[in-house]
Amino acid sequence: MKSLVVLVVVVAVAAAAVVEDPTLSDKFIKLLQKEKSTWKAGRNFNKHLSMRYIRHLMGVHPDSKQHLPKVYLHAINSENPTEFDSRTAWSMCPTISEIRDQGSCGSCWAFGAVEVMSDRMCIHSKGKENFHFSAEDLVSCCHFCGFGCNGGFPGSAFKYWVNIGLVSGGAYNSTQGCQPYEIPPCEHHVSGPRPKCSEGGNTPKCVKKCEPSYTVDYNQDLHLGSKAYSIAKDEQQIQYEIMTNGPVEGAFTVYADFLHYKSGVYQHLHGLPLGGHAIRVLGWGVENGTPYWLCANSWNRDWGDNGYFKILRGSDHCGIESEITAGLP
Repeated sequence: MKSLVVLVVVVAVAAAAVVEDPTLSDKFIKLLQKEKSTWKAGRNFNKHLSMRYIRHLMGVHPDSKQHLPKVYLHAINSENPTEFDSRTAWSMCPTISEIRDQGSCGSCWAFGAVEVMSDRMCIHSKGKENFHFSAEDLVSCCHFCGFGCNGGFPGSAFKYWVNIGLVSGGAYNSTQGCQPYEIPPCEHHVSGPRPKCSEGGNTPKCVKKCEPSYTVDYNQDLHLGSKAYSIAKDEQQIQYEIMTNGPVEGAFTVYADFLHYKSGVYQHLHGLPLGGHAIRVLGWGVENGTPYWLCANSWNRDWGDNGYFKILRGSDHCGIESEITAGLP
């Protein structure tokens, strides 16, 4: 009888662990909120989500290597501006202000890349070309970029753009472009209208044709980049690249506390690393004396600060300055 009671207790504890992981618990969020810090924490993710699902969103593969030439753009003789925001610098380019949603797929490596490509196509055409590069095409068809929804290599995405090209494609269910994103957004945050998230979204099959409603042929819709490169781990070089050519793709290590970011300048406080994550870096500034990079995430607008976050600048915090990639249209 005693062993039966012990078994029941063990099963109950195990069930509780499945229901609420400590990383997503109210207790952990309250711990972060009590800290004297440069940022504020709050709930972004449903506490009953599995951490396996959360980790799957970190789609920069552990073996990710740049393998791109490093570009030293300029011998910086004077200081860069105190603040810069690509959204206002190139206000004629609507893609710069968009926040996409990667859904139940570890495709952040592809989202960061196509967002940068789309922004730069508009910037370098002086607002004449508003071309949404397709995350669907990149995730499903670039086989040397990694493993699709199971993680990839940001640098390889830009290589693919230069060597093979990408077609157009907007968000899920948008009927925008040749290949809109196939994976639906899900409610990985608090309660809302989107469907419940499921673990481990499968990589869509590579299909080199456009959806029936799009009148342009797949091969005719392909747009190529002219150059793919990485930026040296140097704050001023990264700044100069952004204000000269547009947003860049960055990658950094996500720790458990980042999941709960709401506002301010993020600095890691508590929790274990969850994986590498790719984002788009739009600019920089200083908030209450703390220098930051302004970044756009791909977890929809109900995460963080309307889909955006700021992270400490100038000290390679969480590796944010170590893996900056970009390209030219």
